[in-house]
Amino acid sequence: MTTEHTQLIRGLGLIGAISVNVGNIIGTGVFLKARVMTCNVGSPGKALAVWVVAGLLAMAGALTYAELLAMKPRAAGEYGIVRDAYGRPLSFIYGWTQFLIARTASAAALAVGFAIFLNDLLGGALRHPYFEYTLPGGHVISFGRLQLVALAAIIVTTIINCAAVAVSGGVAAVLTGAKIVVLIGVGFGAFFYSGGDWGSLNMANAGGACEGVAITTGGIAGFAAAMIGALWAYDGWNNITFLAGEVKNPGRNLPLALIGGGLVVMALYLFVNISYYHVMTPTEVANVAASSSVAAEVIRRLLGAFAVTLMAAAMMTSSFGALHASVLATARIPYALAKDGLVVKSLARVSPRTHVPVRSLLIQGVWASLIALSGSYDTLTDYAIFALTLFYALVAASIFIFRRREPDAERPYKTWGYPVVPILFLIVSTWLIFETIRSNPGRSGIGLFLILLGLPVYWIIESRRKRAPQPEVEFVKD
Repeated sequence: MTTEHTQLIRGLGLIGAISVNVGNIIGTGVFLKARVMTCNVGSPGKALAVWVVAGLLAMAGALTYAELLAMKPRAAGEYGIVRDAYGRPLSFIYGWTQFLIARTASAAALAVGFAIFLNDLLGGALRHPYFEYTLPGGHVISFGRLQLVALAAIIVTTIINCAAVAVSGGVAAVLTGAKIVVLIGVGFGAFFYSGGDWGSLNMANAGGACEGVAITTGGIAGFAAAMIGALWAYDGWNNITFLAGEVKNPGRNLPLALIGGGLVVMALYLFVNISYYHVMTPTEVANVAASSSVAAEVIRRLLGAFAVTLMAAAMMTSSFGALHASVLATARIPYALAKDGLVVKSLARVSPRTHVPVRSLLIQGVWASLIALSGSYDTLTDYAIFALTLFYALVAASIFIFRRREPDAERPYKTWGYPVVPILFLIVSTWLIFETIRSNPGRSGIGLFLILLGLPVYWIIESRRKRAPQPEVEFVKD
Protein backbone atom coordinates (compact mmCIF):
# COMPACT_ATOMS: atom_id res chain seq x y z
CA MET A 1 0.00 0.00 0.00
CA THR A 2 1.29 3.44 -0.81
CA THR A 3 1.20 6.18 1.79
CA GLU A 4 -1.26 8.26 -0.24
CA HIS A 5 -3.73 5.38 -0.06
CA THR A 6 -3.41 4.91 3.71
CA GLN A 7 -3.01 8.46 5.02
CA LEU A 8 -5.82 10.64 6.36
CA ILE A 9 -5.74 14.41 5.87
CA ARG A 10 -6.44 17.28 8.26
CA GLY A 11 -9.60 18.73 6.76
CA LEU A 12 -11.82 19.31 9.83
CA GLY A 13 -11.93 22.85 11.25
CA LEU A 14 -12.97 24.07 14.71
CA ILE A 15 -16.71 24.46 13.94
CA GLY A 16 -16.80 21.02 12.36
CA ALA A 17 -14.90 19.51 15.32
CA ILE A 18 -17.26 21.04 17.89
CA SER A 19 -20.26 19.97 15.80
CA VAL A 20 -19.03 16.38 15.56
CA ASN A 21 -18.59 16.27 19.34
CA VAL A 22 -21.82 18.02 20.34
CA GLY A 23 -23.71 16.25 17.57
CA ASN A 24 -22.77 12.85 18.96
CA ILE A 25 -23.50 13.83 22.56
CA ILE A 26 -27.00 15.17 21.92
CA GLY A 27 -28.70 12.11 20.56
CA THR A 28 -31.58 10.14 22.00
CA GLY A 29 -30.65 10.02 25.68
CA VAL A 30 -31.92 13.46 26.70
CA PHE A 31 -35.34 12.54 25.26
CA LEU A 32 -35.59 8.89 26.31
CA LYS A 33 -33.73 8.55 29.62
CA ALA A 34 -35.64 11.04 31.81
CA ARG A 35 -38.34 8.44 32.50
CA VAL A 36 -35.87 5.70 33.47
CA MET A 37 -33.82 8.04 35.66
CA THR A 38 -36.91 9.33 37.47
CA CYS A 39 -37.90 5.75 38.22
CA ASN A 40 -34.37 4.92 39.42
CA VAL A 41 -34.05 7.76 41.96
CA GLY A 42 -37.67 8.75 42.60
CA SER A 43 -37.57 12.55 42.63
CA PRO A 44 -36.71 15.42 40.26
CA GLY A 45 -34.10 16.83 42.62
CA LYS A 46 -32.17 13.59 42.67
CA ALA A 47 -32.57 13.12 38.91
CA LEU A 48 -31.20 16.62 38.26
CA ALA A 49 -28.35 15.90 40.68
CA VAL A 50 -27.52 12.84 38.59
CA TRP A 51 -27.43 15.00 35.44
CA VAL A 52 -25.01 17.39 37.18
CA VAL A 53 -22.73 14.63 38.52
CA ALA A 54 -22.68 12.83 35.17
CA GLY A 55 -21.96 16.11 33.39
CA LEU A 56 -19.10 16.94 35.74
CA LEU A 57 -17.73 13.44 35.27
CA ALA A 58 -17.82 13.90 31.50
CA MET A 59 -16.18 17.32 31.90
CA ALA A 60 -13.41 15.86 34.08
CA GLY A 61 -12.82 13.30 31.36
CA ALA A 62 -12.79 16.00 28.69
CA LEU A 63 -10.25 18.09 30.63
CA THR A 64 -8.00 15.05 30.96
CA TYR A 65 -8.43 13.95 27.36
CA ALA A 66 -7.71 17.47 26.11
CA GLU A 67 -4.10 17.25 27.29
CA LEU A 68 -3.64 13.73 25.92
CA LEU A 69 -5.11 14.48 22.50
CA ALA A 70 -3.34 17.83 22.07
CA MET A 71 -0.12 15.98 22.88
CA LYS A 72 -0.80 12.98 20.58
CA PRO A 73 -3.25 14.06 17.86
CA ARG A 74 -3.29 10.86 15.83
CA ALA A 75 -5.96 8.87 13.98
CA ALA A 76 -8.39 7.06 16.32
CA GLY A 77 -6.84 9.17 19.10
CA GLU A 78 -7.80 7.01 22.10
CA TYR A 79 -6.39 3.92 20.43
CA GLY A 80 -3.02 5.59 19.90
CA ILE A 81 -2.92 6.74 23.51
CA VAL A 82 -3.65 3.24 24.83
CA ARG A 83 -1.00 1.75 22.53
CA ASP A 84 1.68 4.23 23.55
CA ALA A 85 0.86 3.98 27.25
CA TYR A 86 0.16 0.25 27.68
CA GLY A 87 1.48 -1.56 24.60
CA ARG A 88 0.09 -3.50 21.66
CA PRO A 89 -1.87 -6.23 23.49
CA LEU A 90 -4.00 -3.81 25.46
CA SER A 91 -4.41 -1.49 22.48
CA PHE A 92 -5.83 -4.43 20.53
CA ILE A 93 -8.23 -5.22 23.40
CA TYR A 94 -9.27 -1.57 23.33
CA GLY A 95 -9.90 -1.59 19.58
CA TRP A 96 -11.61 -4.98 19.77
CA THR A 97 -13.94 -3.80 22.55
CA GLN A 98 -14.78 -0.49 20.93
CA PHE A 99 -15.58 -2.13 17.62
CA LEU A 100 -17.23 -5.31 18.92
CA ILE A 101 -19.31 -3.81 21.75
CA ALA A 102 -18.98 -0.19 22.74
CA ARG A 103 -19.01 2.12 19.75
CA THR A 104 -20.95 -0.10 17.39
CA ALA A 105 -23.55 -0.87 20.09
CA SER A 106 -23.80 2.87 20.65
CA ALA A 107 -24.44 3.43 16.93
CA ALA A 108 -26.95 0.58 16.88
CA ALA A 109 -28.81 2.09 19.83
CA LEU A 110 -28.97 5.46 18.08
CA ALA A 111 -30.38 3.78 14.99
CA VAL A 112 -33.01 2.00 17.11
CA GLY A 113 -33.83 5.34 18.75
CA PHE A 114 -34.30 6.89 15.32
CA ALA A 115 -36.75 4.10 14.46
CA ILE A 116 -38.65 4.68 17.72
CA PHE A 117 -39.12 8.35 16.87
CA LEU A 118 -40.23 7.58 13.33
CA ASN A 119 -42.75 5.15 14.83
CA ASP A 120 -44.07 8.01 16.98
CA LEU A 121 -44.29 10.21 13.90
CA LEU A 122 -46.31 7.56 12.05
CA GLY A 123 -48.65 6.86 14.95
CA GLY A 124 -47.27 3.42 15.80
CA ALA A 125 -47.32 2.06 12.25
CA LEU A 126 -43.88 0.44 12.65
CA ARG A 127 -44.66 -1.69 15.72
CA HIS A 128 -45.82 -4.75 13.76
CA PRO A 129 -43.06 -7.43 13.79
CA TYR A 130 -42.68 -9.87 10.92
CA PHE A 131 -41.46 -12.56 13.33
CA GLU A 132 -40.17 -12.96 16.91
CA TYR A 133 -37.82 -15.46 18.50
CA THR A 134 -37.42 -16.04 22.24
CA LEU A 135 -33.92 -16.96 23.40
CA PRO A 136 -33.19 -19.05 26.51
CA GLY A 137 -33.61 -16.72 29.46
CA GLY A 138 -36.60 -14.95 27.98
CA HIS A 139 -34.87 -12.41 25.73
CA VAL A 140 -36.98 -11.77 22.64
CA ILE A 141 -35.43 -10.96 19.28
CA SER A 142 -37.92 -9.51 16.84
CA PHE A 143 -37.68 -8.36 13.25
CA GLY A 144 -40.13 -5.96 11.69
CA ARG A 145 -40.52 -2.47 10.36
CA LEU A 146 -38.73 -0.89 13.33
CA GLN A 147 -35.65 -2.97 12.65
CA LEU A 148 -35.78 -2.22 8.93
CA VAL A 149 -35.80 1.52 9.64
CA ALA A 150 -32.85 1.15 12.05
CA LEU A 151 -30.88 -0.71 9.39
CA ALA A 152 -31.73 1.93 6.78
CA ALA A 153 -30.46 4.69 9.10
CA ILE A 154 -27.12 2.90 9.53
CA ILE A 155 -26.78 2.40 5.78
CA VAL A 156 -27.57 6.03 4.92
CA THR A 157 -25.16 7.50 7.49
CA THR A 158 -22.44 5.12 6.33
CA ILE A 159 -22.89 6.32 2.75
CA ILE A 160 -22.82 10.00 3.81
CA ASN A 161 -19.57 9.47 5.72
CA CYS A 162 -17.88 7.98 2.68
CA ALA A 163 -17.57 11.60 1.51
CA ALA A 164 -14.60 13.79 2.49
CA VAL A 165 -14.29 14.58 6.21
CA ALA A 166 -14.91 18.29 5.51
CA VAL A 167 -18.28 17.36 3.97
CA SER A 168 -19.16 15.13 6.93
CA GLY A 169 -18.20 17.96 9.28
CA GLY A 170 -20.51 20.32 7.42
CA VAL A 171 -23.40 17.86 7.69
CA ALA A 172 -22.67 17.53 11.41
CA ALA A 173 -22.76 21.33 11.84
CA VAL A 174 -26.22 21.59 10.24
CA LEU A 175 -27.67 18.68 12.24
CA THR A 176 -26.13 19.93 15.49
CA GLY A 177 -27.59 23.40 14.99
CA ALA A 178 -31.01 21.84 14.49
CA LYS A 179 -30.68 19.86 17.74
CA ILE A 180 -29.78 22.93 19.79
CA VAL A 181 -32.77 24.82 18.39
CA VAL A 182 -35.05 21.88 19.31
CA LEU A 183 -33.83 21.69 22.92
CA ILE A 184 -34.09 25.45 23.45
CA GLY A 185 -37.56 25.44 21.87
CA VAL A 186 -38.80 22.62 24.12
CA GLY A 187 -37.45 24.33 27.23
CA PHE A 188 -38.84 27.80 26.54
CA GLY A 189 -42.17 26.36 25.40
CA ALA A 190 -42.48 24.39 28.61
CA PHE A 191 -41.63 27.35 30.80
CA PHE A 192 -43.75 30.01 29.14
CA TYR A 193 -46.69 28.26 27.44
CA SER A 194 -47.48 25.14 29.46
CA GLY A 195 -49.15 26.54 32.58
CA GLY A 196 -46.89 24.15 34.49
CA ASP A 197 -46.28 24.00 38.21
CA TRP A 198 -42.90 24.50 39.87
CA GLY A 199 -44.23 22.42 42.75
CA SER A 200 -43.62 19.28 40.68
CA LEU A 201 -39.92 19.67 41.39
CA ASN A 202 -40.61 18.97 45.06
CA MET A 203 -42.67 15.82 44.47
CA ALA A 204 -41.62 12.18 44.17
CA ASN A 205 -42.71 9.27 42.05
CA ALA A 206 -45.66 7.54 43.72
CA GLY A 207 -46.80 4.39 41.97
CA GLY A 208 -45.65 5.25 38.45
CA ALA A 209 -45.63 2.32 36.03
CA CYS A 210 -41.89 2.46 35.27
CA GLU A 211 -42.38 0.08 32.34
CA GLY A 212 -39.31 -2.07 31.74
CA VAL A 213 -37.18 -0.36 34.44
CA ALA A 214 -35.24 -2.89 36.53
CA ILE A 215 -34.20 -0.72 39.51
CA THR A 216 -36.83 1.53 41.13
CA THR A 217 -35.69 1.29 44.75
CA GLY A 218 -33.60 4.46 44.90
CA GLY A 219 -30.52 4.45 47.13
CA ILE A 220 -27.01 3.84 45.83
CA ALA A 221 -28.15 1.21 43.33
CA GLY A 222 -30.79 3.55 41.94
CA PHE A 223 -28.34 6.45 41.72
CA ALA A 224 -25.81 4.27 39.89
CA ALA A 225 -28.49 2.99 37.50
CA ALA A 226 -29.59 6.58 36.83
CA MET A 227 -25.95 7.53 36.22
CA ILE A 228 -25.82 4.87 33.51
CA GLY A 229 -28.77 6.57 31.83
CA ALA A 230 -27.29 10.06 32.18
CA LEU A 231 -23.87 8.94 30.97
CA TRP A 232 -25.52 7.47 27.89
CA ALA A 233 -26.98 10.92 27.22
CA TYR A 234 -23.50 12.47 27.70
CA ASP A 235 -21.77 9.72 25.77
CA GLY A 236 -19.92 11.15 22.82
CA TRP A 237 -18.07 13.81 24.85
CA ASN A 238 -14.91 12.16 23.51
CA ASN A 239 -16.17 11.60 19.96
CA ILE A 240 -13.78 14.05 18.35
CA THR A 241 -10.81 12.07 19.73
CA PHE A 242 -11.25 9.45 17.03
CA LEU A 243 -10.80 12.15 14.39
CA ALA A 244 -7.71 13.61 16.05
CA GLY A 245 -5.63 12.82 12.96
CA GLU A 246 -8.00 14.84 10.76
CA VAL A 247 -8.50 18.02 12.83
CA LYS A 248 -6.77 21.22 11.72
CA ASN A 249 -4.51 22.89 14.31
CA PRO A 250 -5.13 20.03 16.81
CA GLY A 251 -3.22 21.59 19.71
CA ARG A 252 -5.82 24.37 19.83
CA ASN A 253 -8.97 22.91 18.30
CA LEU A 254 -9.11 19.54 20.07
CA PRO A 255 -9.21 21.02 23.61
CA LEU A 256 -11.75 23.64 22.51
CA ALA A 257 -14.00 20.99 20.95
CA LEU A 258 -13.81 18.72 24.00
CA ILE A 259 -14.28 21.30 26.75
CA GLY A 260 -16.48 23.89 25.04
CA GLY A 261 -18.82 21.29 23.60
CA GLY A 262 -19.21 19.60 26.98
CA LEU A 263 -20.16 22.82 28.76
CA VAL A 264 -22.79 23.67 26.15
CA VAL A 265 -24.39 20.24 26.38
CA MET A 266 -24.46 20.18 30.18
CA ALA A 267 -26.27 23.53 30.29
CA LEU A 268 -28.80 22.40 27.66
CA TYR A 269 -29.52 19.12 29.47
CA LEU A 270 -30.23 20.79 32.79
CA PHE A 271 -32.40 23.41 31.09
CA VAL A 272 -34.58 20.92 29.23
CA ASN A 273 -34.91 18.44 32.13
CA ILE A 274 -36.07 21.17 34.50
CA SER A 275 -38.66 22.06 31.87
CA TYR A 276 -39.92 18.46 31.85
CA TYR A 277 -40.64 18.55 35.58
CA HIS A 278 -42.21 21.98 35.26
CA VAL A 279 -44.87 20.44 33.00
CA MET A 280 -45.19 16.91 34.44
CA THR A 281 -45.11 15.41 37.92
CA PRO A 282 -42.55 12.67 38.63
CA THR A 283 -45.34 10.06 38.66
CA GLU A 284 -46.55 11.24 35.25
CA VAL A 285 -43.00 11.04 33.95
CA ALA A 286 -42.69 7.48 35.32
CA ASN A 287 -45.97 6.53 33.58
CA VAL A 288 -44.71 7.45 30.09
CA ALA A 289 -44.61 4.32 27.92
CA ALA A 290 -41.21 2.81 27.15
CA SER A 291 -41.99 3.14 23.43
CA SER A 292 -42.48 6.92 23.74
CA SER A 293 -40.56 9.78 25.39
CA VAL A 294 -41.05 12.43 28.06
CA ALA A 295 -40.18 15.17 25.56
CA ALA A 296 -42.98 14.09 23.22
CA GLU A 297 -45.49 14.08 26.08
CA VAL A 298 -44.41 17.57 27.17
CA ILE A 299 -44.88 18.96 23.67
CA ARG A 300 -48.25 17.23 23.34
CA ARG A 301 -49.44 19.06 26.44
CA LEU A 302 -48.17 22.32 25.02
CA LEU A 303 -49.53 22.22 21.49
CA GLY A 304 -51.84 19.22 21.20
CA ALA A 305 -51.63 16.10 19.04
CA PHE A 306 -49.97 17.83 16.08
CA ALA A 307 -47.06 18.83 18.28
CA VAL A 308 -46.23 15.17 18.85
CA THR A 309 -45.67 14.86 15.11
CA LEU A 310 -43.37 17.88 15.14
CA MET A 311 -41.48 16.60 18.17
CA ALA A 312 -41.04 13.14 16.71
CA ALA A 313 -39.58 14.72 13.56
CA ALA A 314 -37.23 16.86 15.67
CA MET A 315 -36.06 13.87 17.72
CA MET A 316 -35.54 11.88 14.54
CA THR A 317 -33.22 14.65 13.38
CA SER A 318 -31.39 14.57 16.71
CA SER A 319 -30.86 10.82 16.75
CA PHE A 320 -29.88 10.79 13.07
CA GLY A 321 -27.31 13.52 13.72
CA ALA A 322 -25.81 11.59 16.62
CA LEU A 323 -25.70 8.43 14.53
CA HIS A 324 -23.99 10.33 11.71
CA ALA A 325 -21.28 11.64 14.07
CA SER A 326 -20.82 8.25 15.72
CA VAL A 327 -20.43 6.39 12.41
CA LEU A 328 -17.98 9.05 11.20
CA ALA A 329 -15.69 8.69 14.20
CA THR A 330 -15.89 4.96 14.93
CA ALA A 331 -14.67 3.90 11.47
CA ARG A 332 -11.22 5.22 12.42
CA ILE A 333 -10.78 2.38 14.93
CA PRO A 334 -10.46 -0.55 12.47
CA TYR A 335 -8.43 1.81 10.26
CA ALA A 336 -5.94 2.36 13.11
CA LEU A 337 -5.82 -1.35 13.97
CA ALA A 338 -5.03 -2.13 10.34
CA LYS A 339 -2.27 0.52 10.27
CA ASP A 340 -0.65 -1.33 13.17
CA GLY A 341 -1.00 -4.72 11.46
CA LEU A 342 -3.55 -6.03 13.97
CA VAL A 343 -6.35 -6.65 11.46
CA VAL A 344 -6.43 -7.13 7.69
CA LYS A 345 -4.37 -4.45 5.97
CA SER A 346 -7.07 -3.55 3.49
CA LEU A 347 -8.96 -1.70 6.24
CA ALA A 348 -6.11 0.84 6.34
CA ARG A 349 -6.80 1.93 2.78
CA VAL A 350 -8.46 5.28 2.25
CA SER A 351 -10.32 6.49 -0.79
CA PRO A 352 -7.90 8.29 -3.16
CA ARG A 353 -10.67 10.82 -3.85
CA THR A 354 -12.15 11.55 -0.40
CA HIS A 355 -9.26 10.37 1.85
CA VAL A 356 -11.60 8.51 4.25
CA PRO A 357 -11.38 4.78 5.24
CA VAL A 358 -14.33 3.56 3.16
CA ARG A 359 -13.69 -0.13 3.80
CA SER A 360 -13.66 0.43 7.55
CA LEU A 361 -16.93 2.33 7.23
CA LEU A 362 -18.55 -0.54 5.33
CA ILE A 363 -17.49 -3.31 7.73
CA GLN A 364 -18.56 -1.15 10.66
CA GLY A 365 -21.97 -0.62 9.04
CA VAL A 366 -22.48 -4.37 8.64
CA TRP A 367 -21.59 -5.12 12.28
CA ALA A 368 -23.67 -2.25 13.70
CA SER A 369 -26.63 -3.52 11.67
CA LEU A 370 -26.30 -7.00 13.17
CA ILE A 371 -26.13 -5.53 16.69
CA ALA A 372 -29.20 -3.37 16.03
CA LEU A 373 -31.16 -6.57 15.34
CA SER A 374 -30.06 -8.23 18.57
CA GLY A 375 -31.56 -6.13 21.36
CA SER A 376 -33.72 -3.30 22.66
CA TYR A 377 -32.66 0.32 23.03
CA ASP A 378 -32.02 0.17 26.79
CA THR A 379 -30.15 -3.16 26.55
CA LEU A 380 -27.85 -1.80 23.85
CA THR A 381 -27.09 1.39 25.79
CA ASP A 382 -26.28 -0.59 28.96
CA TYR A 383 -23.77 -2.78 27.09
CA ALA A 384 -22.22 0.27 25.43
CA ILE A 385 -21.87 2.39 28.57
CA PHE A 386 -20.30 -0.42 30.60
CA ALA A 387 -17.56 -1.01 28.01
CA LEU A 388 -17.08 2.69 27.29
CA THR A 389 -16.69 3.62 30.97
CA LEU A 390 -14.11 0.88 31.46
CA PHE A 391 -11.87 2.30 28.73
CA TYR A 392 -12.55 5.94 29.58
CA ALA A 393 -10.86 5.18 32.90
CA LEU A 394 -7.98 3.36 31.22
CA VAL A 395 -7.29 6.21 28.80
CA ALA A 396 -7.59 8.89 31.50
CA ALA A 397 -5.12 7.02 33.74
CA SER A 398 -2.51 7.25 31.00
CA ILE A 399 -2.05 10.96 31.76
CA PHE A 400 -0.03 9.96 34.84
CA ILE A 401 2.08 7.57 32.76
CA PHE A 402 2.92 10.23 30.15
CA ARG A 403 3.60 12.93 32.76
CA ARG A 404 6.18 10.61 34.33
CA ARG A 405 7.53 9.00 31.15
CA GLU A 406 7.60 12.09 28.93
CA PRO A 407 7.92 15.09 31.28
CA ASP A 408 9.46 17.32 28.61
CA ALA A 409 7.07 16.47 25.78
CA GLU A 410 5.28 19.38 24.11
CA ARG A 411 1.84 19.87 25.69
CA PRO A 412 -0.18 22.58 23.91
CA TYR A 413 -2.81 22.20 26.63
CA LYS A 414 -2.36 21.00 30.23
CA THR A 415 -5.25 19.58 32.24
CA TRP A 416 -6.83 22.17 34.52
CA GLY A 417 -6.83 20.95 38.13
CA TYR A 418 -4.22 18.23 37.59
CA PRO A 419 -3.90 15.79 39.36
CA VAL A 420 -7.20 16.22 41.24
CA VAL A 421 -9.47 16.28 38.17
CA PRO A 422 -8.10 13.06 36.61
CA ILE A 423 -8.13 11.31 40.00
CA LEU A 424 -11.78 12.25 40.61
CA PHE A 425 -12.67 11.03 37.13
CA LEU A 426 -10.97 7.69 37.82
CA ILE A 427 -12.60 7.29 41.26
CA VAL A 428 -16.13 7.92 39.99
CA SER A 429 -15.60 5.79 36.87
CA THR A 430 -14.29 2.88 38.97
CA TRP A 431 -17.23 3.16 41.38
CA LEU A 432 -19.64 3.21 38.47
CA ILE A 433 -18.07 0.11 36.91
CA PHE A 434 -18.35 -1.87 40.16
CA GLU A 435 -21.91 -0.68 40.78
CA THR A 436 -22.86 -1.74 37.28
CA ILE A 437 -21.39 -5.20 37.87
CA ARG A 438 -23.15 -5.49 41.24
CA SER A 439 -26.57 -4.30 40.11
CA ASN A 440 -26.58 -6.03 36.71
CA PRO A 441 -24.17 -8.98 36.86
CA GLY A 442 -25.71 -10.73 33.85
CA ARG A 443 -25.15 -7.99 31.29
CA SER A 444 -21.85 -6.98 32.90
CA GLY A 445 -20.66 -10.59 32.76
CA ILE A 446 -21.48 -10.81 29.06
CA GLY A 447 -19.68 -7.52 28.48
CA LEU A 448 -16.57 -8.67 30.37
CA PHE A 449 -16.58 -12.00 28.52
CA LEU A 450 -16.68 -10.26 25.14
CA ILE A 451 -13.85 -7.92 26.19
CA LEU A 452 -11.64 -10.78 27.44
CA LEU A 453 -12.40 -12.77 24.31
CA GLY A 454 -10.10 -10.32 22.57
CA LEU A 455 -7.06 -11.83 24.34
CA PRO A 456 -7.03 -15.20 22.52
CA VAL A 457 -7.88 -13.39 19.29
CA TYR A 458 -4.80 -11.17 19.77
CA TRP A 459 -2.58 -14.16 20.53
CA ILE A 460 -3.75 -15.90 17.36
CA ILE A 461 -3.10 -12.78 15.26
CA GLU A 462 0.36 -12.26 16.76
CA SER A 463 1.36 -15.90 16.39
CA ARG A 464 0.38 -15.85 12.73
CA ARG A 465 2.25 -12.59 12.20
CA LYS A 466 5.41 -14.07 13.74
CA ARG A 467 5.17 -17.23 11.63
CA ALA A 468 4.90 -15.14 8.46
CA PRO A 469 7.23 -12.15 9.07
CA GLN A 470 6.47 -9.00 7.15
CA PRO A 471 7.36 -5.32 7.52
CA GLU A 472 5.26 -3.83 10.29
CA VAL A 473 3.19 -0.83 9.29
CA GLU A 474 3.61 2.08 11.67
CA PHE A 475 1.59 5.24 12.12
CA VAL A 476 2.78 8.18 10.06
CA LYS A 477 2.98 11.01 12.55
CA ASP A 478 1.13 14.15 11.54
